[in-house]
Amino acid sequence: MSAHAWQRSSYCAQGEACVNVAEARTGAIALTESSDPTGAILRTTPAAWASLVRALKESNPDD
Repeated sequence: MSAHAWQRSSYCAQGEACVNVAEARTGAIALTESSDPTGAILRTTPAAWASLVRALKESNPDD
């Protein structure tokens, strides 16, 4: 995964407690914690990631 550019969440507060997202070579979506981007990496499908993002946005419509 190190060959891919991680994107940090735009809702990241100061510090290292953030979510990083990258597209994996396989087309999957990779997620990791910014404090240790080479540690645990979760992978999901683009459709599942889009559903999660949509659900989060709908649960907080003021953002």
